[in-house]
Amino acid sequence: MTDTNVDLVVLGGGSGGYAAALRAAELGMSVALIEKEKLGGTCLHWGCVPAKTLLHAAEVADEAREGASIGVKSTFDGIDVPALLKYKDGIINRLYKGLQGLVKSRKIQLVEGEGKFVGPNTVVVGGDRYIGKDVILATGSFSRTLPGLTIEGRVITSTQALSLEWVPETAIVLGGGVIGVEFASTWASFGTNVTIVEALPTLVPLEDPWAAKLVERAFRKRKINFKTGVRFKSVTQDDSGVTVLLEDGTELKADLLLVAVGRGPYTAGCGYEEAGITMDRGFVITDERLHTNLPHVYAVGDIVPGLQLAHRGFQQGIFVAEEIAGLNPVVIPDEKIPKITYCDPNVASVGATEAVAQERYGKDNVESYVYDLGGNGKSQILKTAGGIKVVRVKDGPVVGVHMVGARIGELIGEAQLVVGWEAHPEDVAPMVHGHPSQYEAFGEAMLAMAGKPLHVHD
Repeated sequence: MTDTNVDLVVLGGGSGGYAAALRAAELGMSVALIEKEKLGGTCLHWGCVPAKTLLHAAEVADEAREGASIGVKSTFDGIDVPALLKYKDGIINRLYKGLQGLVKSRKIQLVEGEGKFVGPNTVVVGGDRYIGKDVILATGSFSRTLPGLTIEGRVITSTQALSLEWVPETAIVLGGGVIGVEFASTWASFGTNVTIVEALPTLVPLEDPWAAKLVERAFRKRKINFKTGVRFKSVTQDDSGVTVLLEDGTELKADLLLVAVGRGPYTAGCGYEEAGITMDRGFVITDERLHTNLPHVYAVGDIVPGLQLAHRGFQQGIFVAEEIAGLNPVVIPDEKIPKITYCDPNVASVGATEAVAQERYGKDNVESYVYDLGGNGKSQILKTAGGIKVVRVKDGPVVGVHMVGARIGELIGEAQLVVGWEAHPEDVAPMVHGHPSQYEAFGEAMLAMAGKPLHVHD
């Protein structure tokens, strides 16, 4: 075997891995970045970026369909799937080339191949060993399925759905979380008759129940069907479609079944357990500073228990590079990481739900306020319904913000600063918010929480 010695070996070139590599190189470290598929990982090639590209196409489709209602003569004549896929692939390729250029310019050694961690500070790729003073494990995640549910034919995951060469007339989506509602939203805009099946009591079950209710109301209006609180039992398929049986006896038929029951940690076959790393159900266990139980070995991203978000992995990659460099970076807890679901309407949140805040601070010590987007001029222009819910400790800081509405995901930045810096509504209320804008609605919510409600009916 050939040995290559560097300051840092990073196993996995997704959001967490490449961010760690770039920041480490910036800090003067020599870096070997190992990736078995494509630099950029799931988010760039088979997740966030292509999914949001399709969601943008869905938004344009809806605007074309509804143009007459605002005086624009437009019609929706269907989806040119080859053109859509070309548009999606063009975006991915431009970002991919840019990322490749960044890695090259920082003189990071990019190793193409399947790496295996053999410990204590070594990753083997084929006949070569890469030995680092420190090692970061960042192997990402894969689309989960359910026991006995085989992904084949007309039973697909999000990976296959992103390159589907036809628009289904009917579709069943198994799972009402982020991936499920985003695909349901996209397909509905494209003209598909969609039914979501979610075992938990609501759609987007990780969000505040207030937000879940608004999403469900919007989906009913959009004629997106959903069944919550019921479990999947079985599926059969033939050349014409799929038949899904639920545990309550309901039978559903469609062109295809999208399995969107979450993502699992990609750690099998990576050598972690054999090398002595503490694991739990496939996840790598770390402390709050992302150290594993082995010295000089860290883990970031979807293999670490918690939110499976590209921007979480990205920030963790930067964090660990700075930790190794002795910069003592600040820990960002999962609760203060923003979540955005890009269905129509968007759902965005940061901080505690009202129920969590009540459990933490006491029911009588928590108050919340909902500002309805009906009072926001730009939201009326965009013809969107929804609202902004602010949760605070009485006479104390804002601890949670929850938003529902078209394009509302773009507002989460200010909310993150407010929650992250533990600001009081009275601190934010004097800030001037541009008019007419959607972020003005956030300002109105803060005015109301500070005891100065203006565009609010008693």
